[in-house]
Amino acid sequence: MGTIAVIGSANADLIVQVDRRPDGGETILGSDLVVTAGGKGANQAVAAGLQGGAVRFVGCVGEDANGELLRTSLAAAGVDVTDLADTSAPSGVALIFVTPDGENSIVVAPGANNSVTPGYVAGCAPRWANADLVVMQQEVPMATVEHVAATCRENGTRFLLNAAPAAVPSASVLAVCDPLVVNRSEALILLGDDPGSPATSDELVARLAQLGPRSVVLTLGAEGSLALDRDGARYRQPALPVTAVDTTGAGDAFVGALAVALAAGEPLPAGLARASAVAAKSVQRPGAQASYPTAAEVPAR
Repeated sequence: MGTIAVIGSANADLIVQVDRRPDGGETILGSDLVVTAGGKGANQAVAAGLQGGAVRFVGCVGEDANGELLRTSLAAAGVDVTDLADTSAPSGVALIFVTPDGENSIVVAPGANNSVTPGYVAGCAPRWANADLVVMQQEVPMATVEHVAATCRENGTRFLLNAAPAAVPSASVLAVCDPLVVNRSEALILLGDDPGSPATSDELVARLAQLGPRSVVLTLGAEGSLALDRDGARYRQPALPVTAVDTTGAGDAFVGALAVALAAGEPLPAGLARASAVAAKSVQRPGAQASYPTAAEVPAR
């Protein structure tokens, strides 16, 4: 089993169930508030840890109850939290509204995640730079993404970037990605297309590859995923047919499971199959980290 370093965000998810999303200026009533562990980085680390990965998490939380919640959740999944630092800033928070169809809308207050700076991760580098796979997202400063990508390039370390929340990485970052992982809306932003673009998934993957990453994975929700590997081979992975209860963190479950497969040296198609099964399990339960399955819960490929 290969080693994985996840460098990124940790947030407390504040979740409210609503009948519909409010219009501008409108107040609506929702369910009781539920607070769970989340954040794209921590989610991916927990998902990978529960799938049996040897995972180290590099990030920052506040010296508050949310920080303790996040630290406990990571450790319970078997993640090494040696490099999860306490800061004077409050822990990051995500405000999540979930509708009856399982879809969600999210607003993130970064808080302590802004302390995941190039200087901080450089100080931890002896413990993460030689992992079999380094995983990042974009809920921490982009300068840190640049720094980590450059370090991976120098060390010959495989680098997976989940370009979410959507922002356009530099060409130098994209050139290290193996793979670049995005959903459709994120892909359109990277490509400069309008949200209503009629481009097909195959067209998007081909155009993403032209940006320079070594491989590309496009996640498509209920339609599964589509990937292009280093040799230009294309792979389509259908989603498992399930009824979604809450899609919060499903993309992170996918990335975490994919990371375990890639770090272990499995080919991209096998990684997509594992990731699809883990994501399908996660949407059948509420929350992000709380919904992630263990390896024993995921059927054999």
